[in-house]
Amino acid sequence: MLDSVSAFFRRVFSALGRGLSVLGAALIWPFRARQGSAGPRAWMVQAPLAVGLVLIFGLYGYFIWQTQVWTNFNPDYVNDYKLSTRTVGAGQELPATPATVPQAQTEAQPTTEGAATAPAPVAAAQAARSCQPSATVDVAAGLIDFNVDQNAWISSMLLYKLGLFGVDWDSTPFLDNKASFQRGVNQAVRRTAVELVDTLGRVRGTSGINNDLQNARGNLQYDEYSWYFGLSPFGPKTPTPSYYRSAADSLRKFNTSLAQCASVFDTRADNLIQFIDRIANDIGGTSAILRERSENYNGGWFDTRADDRFWFAYGQLYGYYGILSAAGADFQQVIRERNVTSLWNDTLAQTRAALRIQPFIISNGDESGWIMPSHLATMGFYVLRVRSNLVELRSVLDR
Repeated sequence: MLDSVSAFFRRVFSALGRGLSVLGAALIWPFRARQGSAGPRAWMVQAPLAVGLVLIFGLYGYFIWQTQVWTNFNPDYVNDYKLSTRTVGAGQELPATPATVPQAQTEAQPTTEGAATAPAPVAAAQAARSCQPSATVDVAAGLIDFNVDQNAWISSMLLYKLGLFGVDWDSTPFLDNKASFQRGVNQAVRRTAVELVDTLGRVRGTSGINNDLQNARGNLQYDEYSWYFGLSPFGPKTPTPSYYRSAADSLRKFNTSLAQCASVFDTRADNLIQFIDRIANDIGGTSAILRERSENYNGGWFDTRADDRFWFAYGQLYGYYGILSAAGADFQQVIRERNVTSLWNDTLAQTRAALRIQPFIISNGDESGWIMPSHLATMGFYVLRVRSNLVELRSVLDR
């Protein structure tokens, strides 16, 4: 442990020393240049330097602000969707309201022969026909909006890519927690988009892939670190947030089409089983990452990668908490018919419980230690509890 702590400080101080040396040389250079030049021409050197310093400090100020302020972060964000008010599952036709069939159309209309025709509410009902949009799609689009519109997408910001004097931010304990959290949320949304395309948004074997869902999945697979310009390949690029915003737009288009009964959301039990199974596998992979870091590294507060692992897992559970809550509304009929309402609610409660863990400093100490806690082991415990509930839920649904 002492070796890892000393190695950490050596890396930090070495990076800071190199950075300060470069910064000091840059600040001293214009004064040296002035000594060898005429006084009136000194501003030609000093003015660009001043502009550059203002730009650098402005960029770093904005970057630090964006990494430290988590706008609209709320573990209970699911309440904003009012899922309890949904009375039918996703894609099912909503009950007709009295306004659907006007009174004038329900009355018998005389014919030219004087005979009365039968009431004709069918055409009016068809004209006003509407279906229940998907809560899962709503939440997925909302999580994208939270990541790239309500907050800046940290992973593709220029200063994040440049690192701390050349050292990757993920290898430092500074300014990278929000980026890891956002990537965890995005992992949950990506997994959901894949399932929407492959199973939920189509009738298996009898319908084609929905184009809006396909576009959303493709855009969400885009590189998480792209800025406006890149070296591989060399040239201008479209930044990551633009692709994710397009994905959110495509998800909303699908839901609009679904509300008009022009698209499909297949709420069969086997689709729900597969969806739960894929989520459990995804969370299981994160559990393995937490276990590997917790078992093989015991740097305590000085493990510079522990915070990345922790906040990625936290973000993933943050995303899946909303998505699973929404899936419960979309598949409410299946959940009632299979008598798993209590187990489903327990799974959501376990997921929400994990979101209460918000330590100020992430520690990866020895699990049997008494000075530095092991936050990775704690998060890993909650992740395994959620996964265990999902596996049990899948088993009961599959009976």
